[in-house]
Amino acid sequence: MQEVLSDVFEACLGVKKHESVLVVTDHERLREGEEVEKALTELSEEVILMVMKPRSRHGEEPPVAVAEAMAASDVVVLPTTMSLTHTEARRKACGAQARVASMPGITIEMLREGGLYADYFEMKRLTEKLADMGSTAETIKITSSLGSDFTASLKGRKMLADTGYLQKKGSFGNLPAGEAFIAPVEGSAQGKLVFDGSFSSLGVLKEPVELIVEDGRVVECSDKTLTVTIEKYSNADNIAEIGLGTNRAARLIGNVLEDEKVYGTCHVAIGDNHTFGGVTRAEVHLDGVIKNPGVFLDGKEVLRDGEFRLSP
Repeated sequence: MQEVLSDVFEACLGVKKHESVLVVTDHERLREGEEVEKALTELSEEVILMVMKPRSRHGEEPPVAVAEAMAASDVVVLPTTMSLTHTEARRKACGAQARVASMPGITIEMLREGGLYADYFEMKRLTEKLADMGSTAETIKITSSLGSDFTASLKGRKMLADTGYLQKKGSFGNLPAGEAFIAPVEGSAQGKLVFDGSFSSLGVLKEPVELIVEDGRVVECSDKTLTVTIEKYSNADNIAEIGLGTNRAARLIGNVLEDEKVYGTCHVAIGDNHTFGGVTRAEVHLDGVIKNPGVFLDGKEVLRDGEFRLSP
């Protein structure tokens, strides 16, 4: 595992011997953090492991000492329990030219197989093509056989490509990678979303979760646990993100880090989006996955029944 992991980090992050590399983990992901540290030690002569108290929710800021260390490093890898992707600490680290790979919820099993070991070249080509299309589109529509019928405006927003290639200064993304994602215009989303794959904090769904959306906000939710979260945190009801999974090696396993990358799926997140093109700040960012959706950009079908329908 160590040798293969080192190859993944070298290919994705381009780590050099002289670069300072910071691994941030927590007590619940310490074993995973140590495995990541060992793999990176094969690439850099300066690898530091910082262990913090687990965050209580996705998007909660790390301690100040961790945030400052992130901004002072060339490369930052985040095998944490809760996601630090949508935090000011991550944003400021990228602003200081750090290359950041976020791995929230990563497990030993995920380090051994699955989405990490994708065909990165093929995935990059597809993801960037989708991102180009999404960046010029003004509207998106999502449908599904279970009743999803949802629209939102993308006007003026840029769709980002999470390809796993994080060699440019200031870049960030997930490992496993494999999604094209965008922050829709706040207040524009309307309709019904029926999630049948997984949802952050809920795992693989035994029963579909339905959200009713009006003017960019969730006004009804069929899941009691998710409803409590939406009501507890300010702006947790905001439709924050829409993404398309492009990783053929990714599996639906109840871990949203990998679930949202599954090829041919669509995911929609609620909560914070201010770190990737939106204007909404929230204390949470929660993703839900829809299997086999229909997705349309400006009325043109780009995804149907798990397969992308793109011209060569």
